[in-house]
Amino acid sequence: MITIRLFDYAKDYEKALQLWQNSPEGIGVGTSDQPDEIKKKLQRDPDLFLVAEEDGELLGTVIGGFDGRRGMIYHLAIASRHRRQGLASRLMQELETRLRSKGCRKAYLLVKKGNQSACDFYNQIGWEAMDQVQLYGKVI
Repeated sequence: MITIRLFDYAKDYEKALQLWQNSPEGIGVGTSDQPDEIKKKLQRDPDLFLVAEEDGELLGTVIGGFDGRRGMIYHLAIASRHRRQGLASRLMQELETRLRSKGCRKAYLLVKKGNQSACDFYNQIGWEAMDQVQLYGKVI
């Protein structure tokens, strides 16, 4: 039976990192995914970092954040052989429920250009593309 539970750093970090690195479209693993950065994330929103597991095997992850105004979604990833079975939808539903319970009224997520399967998935579960914004970033 597949369960959705909170991320446990000691138990899950290496498995999650491997899942993200092996994701077909790429999750964009970077400096924010280093051990110390993930530990910082867990100090802020431990209840918004979820995994899907079955018999000790990590099947999926999703990371959420809430700054008191807006929510953000990161690293929704599902192991290849478990895709298209509703698991990503379950993780997103649970995360959205948790964000709403914190008072979050609007959330955002980023999809790499060209990742049409992700765009199709998010459209299917009610998310909308926001073509009116220009994304900026800066390493600080």
